[in-house]
Amino acid sequence: MTGLKVAMAGALASVILSGCALLQPAEHQWQDGKEYRLTVLHTNDHHGRFWANRHGEYGMAARKTLIDQIRAEVAAEGGELLLLSGGDINTGVPESDLQDAEPDFKGMSRIGYDAMAVGNHEFDNPLDVLRQQQEWADFPFLAANIYQQSNGERLFRPYHIFNKGDLKIAVLGLTTKDTGKLGNPEYIGDIAFTDPVAEAATLVPELRAQADVVIAATHMGHYVDAAYGINAPGDVTMAREVDGLDMIIGGHSQDPVCMTAEGKADSDFKPGSACMPDVQNGTLIMQAHEWGKYVGRADLVFKGGEVSLQRYQLIPVNLKKKVKDADGNKVRVLVADAIADDAAMKAFLQPYQDNGQEQLQVQIGSVDAKLEGDRDVIRFQPTNLGVLIAQSQMDKTNADFAVMNSGGIRDSIAAGNITYKDVLKVQPFANAVAFVELSGAELLDYLKAVAEKPVDSGAFAQFAGVQLEVLGGKLQKVMVAGEVVDPRRTYRMAINSYIASGGDGYPKMDTHPGYVNTGFVDAEVLRAFIQSNSPLRASGFESADIVRH
Repeated sequence: MTGLKVAMAGALASVILSGCALLQPAEHQWQDGKEYRLTVLHTNDHHGRFWANRHGEYGMAARKTLIDQIRAEVAAEGGELLLLSGGDINTGVPESDLQDAEPDFKGMSRIGYDAMAVGNHEFDNPLDVLRQQQEWADFPFLAANIYQQSNGERLFRPYHIFNKGDLKIAVLGLTTKDTGKLGNPEYIGDIAFTDPVAEAATLVPELRAQADVVIAATHMGHYVDAAYGINAPGDVTMAREVDGLDMIIGGHSQDPVCMTAEGKADSDFKPGSACMPDVQNGTLIMQAHEWGKYVGRADLVFKGGEVSLQRYQLIPVNLKKKVKDADGNKVRVLVADAIADDAAMKAFLQPYQDNGQEQLQVQIGSVDAKLEGDRDVIRFQPTNLGVLIAQSQMDKTNADFAVMNSGGIRDSIAAGNITYKDVLKVQPFANAVAFVELSGAELLDYLKAVAEKPVDSGAFAQFAGVQLEVLGGKLQKVMVAGEVVDPRRTYRMAINSYIASGGDGYPKMDTHPGYVNTGFVDAEVLRAFIQSNSPLRASGFESADIVRH
């Protein structure tokens, strides 16, 4: 019989969790009474961040330094180490996107990843690009629930069994079923994404008969207390419904999964704070936020068929916070010790960064007149650029309409040729495009709050697909697709992740059960829209749909 023992920081005694009461493998190499040390490191939702950001945070060169240091420490103590990714390596930074994430996958190989779950954003490109990425990587892509419909065969290996000293460790890959609706239909027409929970229920008992430790590397999302709303079920649901998983290394929801000693989600978690995994049905659930901001570290002991968690950390990779200096000015300071870049890794990545920067100058489209994004205009009235951006996000999410905050639009686009760099000057914040499904009644409440945002502020709203009449700063009438909003009908609204989280004082939507973060970066969505619709006529995006009296 196997169980999972978790040593909580500051607790007087370890807690035995009873979710893994299954048969041990028929044959094992480990010795009764002997302790085996295993360290599992993990990241997820990398999204093209192979290079440090402009503040010197994260980046694969610093990540390699950190992981190399941990490897040396673990080896010196006689332990074993496993490095896993929760997927979504693709989509997010143009220098990576323009090169099909080649620096990212090759960089992961140099860091020494053992395996990764296939994420939904791995399908943002044609399948032949994904196959090329597999060739760049020297580790397996795992997904048990992705099939080619025409022949019924899996597209990827469902699992891999690693021999780590005397231990056999099975890693099962699973991908959110939502990939079928989030992926590009052009690329996934012959691909089926089956229920990952059902696949796990079938495979985990088989893996328990072959391995001493069973881990699921997933791209399904962590939803506290299984409250997944309109998303597909995630890691918590799977842990509750499938016995026998020792750990879940997750991704997709892009959260730092941190719980208090009482097992409640730690909503006040800050980089560098103490952190514990979620534990459901005896299964540890871990997720390291996004972009390589953290490396998750779980130090485990295996003894007599039981796995004990001795320590857990989310280690920040050169993350910084704003503080006031002696003169009262805001400055950024590290939240933990600085991690130096690995020189060889940085030298390897530098040509990719340079090449990506060069490609940003390539023309992606053209426009016949100025697209207005100047601060002294766009924060006072609807503009063609505001409508264009909202339209691009509406089209990307198949939404009924879209809302965009003017503060997220930082420049104009001049008449003539348009480059990707022009787009990035307009939308430099790398917010994700999201959508939320609302009842007509909820929609009216939301638009009432948004339409009344004052001029001369970043909160002033730009719209596409919706007709509003505002009288004296108060919303009087709303129409979508030419029809008055029906309070009983469901509508889909496209927004960005910043205002969804309450930015610029917008109503908070990212906790609504109908909310979905697509993971697509706003600038990339705008680039694709411009590229697909050029040459653009600026007059085609003039707003006549917002009437203010």
